[in-house]
Amino acid sequence: MATSAYFPKPRQNGHHRGRLSISNALPVYSPSSTNSAVQEKWAKRNQRSPWIIPISLRIPGLRVARIRLFFINPRRLHDFSMRCFGRKRGSLLFGLLVLLFFFFTFALAKRFGSHAKQWPTPFTGEASTLIFRREDLQRIWKWEVESGHYPSRQSIPEQLHLPVHLPNPALPPRRSSSQSTKGPYVTTSRGTGSKRVYLDLQTTPANAAYPPRPVPGSIADLDIVMEHCDFSGNKYVRDCLEMLRVGAGLDNGKRLRRGKLDDWKYIYVEQPDNATHVARSYDENSDPARDDYKLTSTSDPSDPDSGLVKKRGVDWEVPPVQLPRPIKYQSPSEDVSRCDSEHPRIFHMFWTGPLTDKPYLAILSFLFTQNTGLHHETYPQNGVCRPQFWLWINPGPAAAVPNPNAVHDLFAQLKSNPWASPFLHPRFKDVVHFKLWNTTEQLDGVPELKDEWRSRNLFNSGGNVINAKLKESQAAPEENVTASAKFKSTSKIDDMVNRLGSKSSSSYDRLSVILSDMARFILCHRFGGIYLDADTIFLRDWEELWGWKGAFAYRWSRLYKYNTAVLRLNKNSALGKFLFRTALKNDLDFHPMTVSRYTKDAYTEGLLLRLPDALFDSAWLTTEFHQHDRPPQPFFTNFEHFFDTPATDSAAPAALGFEGFFRGAYSYHYHNSWWKPIDPAHNWPDLGPRFKEGELVAKRKLREAAAKKGVTAPIHYGDEDENNSATDDRRDLDWSTVMKRTFEAYIRGERPNMYGEMIHW
Repeated sequence: MATSAYFPKPRQNGHHRGRLSISNALPVYSPSSTNSAVQEKWAKRNQRSPWIIPISLRIPGLRVARIRLFFINPRRLHDFSMRCFGRKRGSLLFGLLVLLFFFFTFALAKRFGSHAKQWPTPFTGEASTLIFRREDLQRIWKWEVESGHYPSRQSIPEQLHLPVHLPNPALPPRRSSSQSTKGPYVTTSRGTGSKRVYLDLQTTPANAAYPPRPVPGSIADLDIVMEHCDFSGNKYVRDCLEMLRVGAGLDNGKRLRRGKLDDWKYIYVEQPDNATHVARSYDENSDPARDDYKLTSTSDPSDPDSGLVKKRGVDWEVPPVQLPRPIKYQSPSEDVSRCDSEHPRIFHMFWTGPLTDKPYLAILSFLFTQNTGLHHETYPQNGVCRPQFWLWINPGPAAAVPNPNAVHDLFAQLKSNPWASPFLHPRFKDVVHFKLWNTTEQLDGVPELKDEWRSRNLFNSGGNVINAKLKESQAAPEENVTASAKFKSTSKIDDMVNRLGSKSSSSYDRLSVILSDMARFILCHRFGGIYLDADTIFLRDWEELWGWKGAFAYRWSRLYKYNTAVLRLNKNSALGKFLFRTALKNDLDFHPMTVSRYTKDAYTEGLLLRLPDALFDSAWLTTEFHQHDRPPQPFFTNFEHFFDTPATDSAAPAALGFEGFFRGAYSYHYHNSWWKPIDPAHNWPDLGPRFKEGELVAKRKLREAAAKKGVTAPIHYGDEDENNSATDDRRDLDWSTVMKRTFEAYIRGERPNMYGEMIHW
């Protein structure tokens, strides 16, 4: 006889009311005693299955302590749904509840535990950010292509509805005179530029110890780089780095036979004599913003913007984007000694507060790798356009405006700072420049923002807005730390607003990070050049990247998004105008994830090339558990391995040295860790007798800090430590330490730089 607890309660005569919930069930006739037994059994089962169950979890690092969490009992919930709704509907409802639970957990993790700090798509809907009409987008593309900022044969988005081929002076003409077009709209540009000659760069046997400097005026074909390095094409970082170093001759003449390597030649020079530039005539009285830009062609004449999704609640941008005449393209190979004012060779970095060993390491790596001419007594007249390093310093908290004496105070602080004072030496005055950052002045210097930015939130990152207003600060830079400490409030927002740099993982200076997201676009748009985050070191000369005139950032690891830790944006470009106006209408959000949406919604991704992270961030994929089957070298599974190399691999840094560190990449981004010393055993600038004063200042500060902590063990950074033995140092040197000491040895004149050049004092 059936006794299922899921049967409905029987009538007094023993028959069930209505249809049974079980498909193969028969009417049940049971005496009252039997029914009572079933109900009693069901009640006891409920008592054995409570609604709430505890789960005890061990706390990492503590053997005894455990944390107790309480959850809804899934078995009780399942029984309840079956009893109330029947077996089929109850099981379906229970399954839906489980799916909702897991989705809600995923949403919380994405919102609070990910880099993007955003709710998943079903919560936000990923609303469009587009504010420009199709005609404006066409004009932006036309300006960039005709200015030589699109040296690529990649397709132009069909959604732009271009009716004609755009002349492209950065591309050579195609071998075939006909331009094939698939569909009603044009998706390619027409090359009108110089012929390309791809170089076979190798070290001569007599100089096999060091690679050759890049050929002046050479250019990297980033289309070829994408073919060998794009993660979307299942390319390995390890293989990409081999192609990059072999194609640039960075293998120091120790190349192993691989067969024909023509596919790996990605560096070329242009032959201007073969150029077929199309001359353009302009009427001096015409409006360059409107002349010759009427390109709109659409299958729906009644709606020229059909197919575009505008941002909700915002009107189309009016008036149409105002653009100057396209820049006359100048081949980098024409006159390598003349600097192009429209494309200056400036590296920008942004820093908050007093300098530490992090920007110190970045500047040293710049001097060690770039063609600064320090190996000459005076810079040669016919030398290549000399690169410069501009370090922008915000002396106070991100929301503070510098006082009127800020410039004087800044340089007074730099002179007394052991990590900064060496670069004030006259030998570096033409290549290293310290600049004062003033948020108000910089925003007012951007025409696209100056009239409207004050009505927007300045600290918006991925839609996460921090309500902080700019306020005047009367404290000198060296007093800011003390002043902010005295002004500490119990408010979490106030504490965040008054932070000056990231001292630990728990006191991260979030506002300065958000400000730097915006600062990089402002600096490149106003002054031109390339921006790099301060947690970056240079690994090779960037000559051929300067030759490539387009804009670029790099890929956010496995995600098809931008990371703007490296950003090339041309001075006063149409793309820059587009980005600033779009950001303004999206509450000044410059988070790289949001910038990825700007370009995607407007079909301008091709104008801001998303380079593979292998070029600038070679360890990122392996730290996120990708490509462990064939990892690059060194093999980092955590960014902290740069500072704390695992014991199993700790022989590699000293044995391989600079040449064994992601050879082929242009730079390395070690992702934060601002509070970790670069060289724990020698936590001071060690640049030789010329800079001894700064070294002694750093050592004195270390002694004072150790005394405050009550350190009683002997410390070997006093004035008398010149005769210390090797046993006083750390036995295994980490990668960060090896990099710092390699760069310092070059400044001391004890070794050449990576290209075999000795510094000339």
